[in-house]
Amino acid sequence: MNITRIASGIFIAIAVIALLILGKNFILPLIIAVLIWFLIKEIRKVLSKIPFVGSKIPKWVLSVLATFMLFVISGLMIGMVVENIESLSENIDIYQSNFDIINLKFEKDYNINFSESFSTYLGDYDFSTIFNSLLNSITDLFSRTFIIGFYVLFLFFEENVFRTKLQYLYPEVTKFNDVSVTLDRISFAISRYISLKTLVSLITGVSSFIALIVIGVDTPAFWAFLIFILSFIPVVGALIAVLFPATIALFQFGDLTHFFTVLGIIGFIQLIVGNVIEPKIMGNSLNVSSLVVILSLSFWGMIWGITGMVLSVPITVIMIILFAQFPTTRSLAIILSDKGDV
Repeated sequence: MNITRIASGIFIAIAVIALLILGKNFILPLIIAVLIWFLIKEIRKVLSKIPFVGSKIPKWVLSVLATFMLFVISGLMIGMVVENIESLSENIDIYQSNFDIINLKFEKDYNINFSESFSTYLGDYDFSTIFNSLLNSITDLFSRTFIIGFYVLFLFFEENVFRTKLQYLYPEVTKFNDVSVTLDRISFAISRYISLKTLVSLITGVSSFIALIVIGVDTPAFWAFLIFILSFIPVVGALIAVLFPATIALFQFGDLTHFFTVLGIIGFIQLIVGNVIEPKIMGNSLNVSSLVVILSLSFWGMIWGITGMVLSVPITVIMIILFAQFPTTRSLAIILSDKGDV
């Protein structure tokens, strides 16, 4: 193989990684905006199928309506989550007290000191600091809502003129039709994956919310929202989604009964959704190798942190869909896919 070609490939890879790291504040909101844009297109498609709506209301009005619905729902969720986190912060002293009681019990019965273990691995910890840090992180993420909405708006503006630009770019009818079909196929596949994965995550979040209310865990809306977000992270996401509400139940009630109750019920929900509901709804949409999922999780997590982990699989699925459409990159799509069928 040509040494120059290998060296060029390594240089390009390093340059791309550096660009992803340095351009995080610009690239991340843009990627989220693109994913939201695809989701809004799916909502618009559903609205257009409603009798006397699709044929009567213009496409741009449906887009505005779909966008409004999505952002109103998101706004309500954001407000509820922030309120829940503030409520958690107010109960810190109770959680700290219950944790100390549990710690003393385990030290007496099993000679296990959680406080010393946490200090060993995490250094000096403080529940108040942890929750305030969590609140600041989520607030920082939500502060990007405006710029994300701005990007989504201009993506819809661009959608209206993109076909015209494409016609000028490919004046030959045959070539224009080929490119149009390829782009439509890519758009359909990505929209389908994003919408179905969001639906599956929503089912998981809502089911967990109901379960947490019945058990009586504090701030169930926040934990349900966290479970909804973590459902986009493969393997690790389900585990963390179970441990977080179970741990807060332990600190809230100060006994292991509620800990194992939450662990069992939320774990059961994750099991049913992940192994029964998701395969039926998603079908072959998640056509990604298990090894590639883990590597993708590590790579995007290393570059963009938690947000990168949440976006890791959607980004990888989109890459496979894109690579599969072109002969020069089809081999990469086959390598990244689950069974080679792209």
